[in-house]
Amino acid sequence: MATIPYQIVAVLQDGVLVENMHDVPYMAGDPGPEITASMARICTEIRRVVPQMPCGIQILAGANQAALAVAHATGLDFIRAEGFVFSHVADEGLMQACAGPLLRYRRAIDAEHVLVLTDIKKKHCSHSLTADISLADTALAAQFFLTDGIIITGMATGDPPQEAHVREVSESCPHLPVLLGSGVTSDNIHCYPSSHGFIVGSHFKHGGHWAGDLDPNSVESFVSALKSAAS
Repeated sequence: MATIPYQIVAVLQDGVLVENMHDVPYMAGDPGPEITASMARICTEIRRVVPQMPCGIQILAGANQAALAVAHATGLDFIRAEGFVFSHVADEGLMQACAGPLLRYRRAIDAEHVLVLTDIKKKHCSHSLTADISLADTALAAQFFLTDGIIITGMATGDPPQEAHVREVSESCPHLPVLLGSGVTSDNIHCYPSSHGFIVGSHFKHGGHWAGDLDPNSVESFVSALKSAAS
C-alpha cells in the first residue's frame, strides 16, 4: 500500500469532496443501506459531470468502509476517513480506530487505488482519552498505519486549525501530504505555508455558513488569494 506523497495538492485545490453533511443526526459507523445507495447514486452523477476532476467522498459519521465501497464503485479517487488511529468520543458516541479493518477491506475489494486521507484529533470530538498523546505522535501513528494523507482541523466546522499544529505535523511526517480540513478562508490561507492542500466548504457558502447556498464571489476571492499565497 504505497503512499503517494503530495499528489493530493491538486485534488484539494481543484477537486470535489462529497459529504452527507445535511444528513443529521448522524449515525456512527453504520449509515444504513439507504444512505450508502443514495451516496453511490449521487457520486455516479458527479463523476459523469466531471469525468477528469479528482473526486472523493466522506460518509458521516465514521462510515469509512461504506465510503470506500462507494468510491470504488463510482470511480472516485479518495475518501476522507474519521477515527483512523486511536479512539475518541464524537458527537455520535465512541469512535474506535479503524485503520486495520479499513485497509484490509480496501485490499479485499481491489480498491487500493482509492486514497485514504485521515483526520487526526478531528473537530467536534473530545480527545481526553488520548490527552497524553501529542498531535505529532498521532500523525506518526497514522503514518505507520499507512495513511495516504493527514487532515488537520480546528475545533468545529468553520474553525481554522492552529498554524503551529499544521507545522508540527508537517515536520513530523515530511513525506506525507498535510491537508487543512476546516476554517480555511481567503483571509487566512497565507498563514499555512506548511500545508499541501485545503478542504473548503463553509467559506464558499453565503454568510460563511456550511448550510448556505454556494457564493461564487467567495470562491473567486479564495482562488485569487490562493494564487497570491502561492506566488
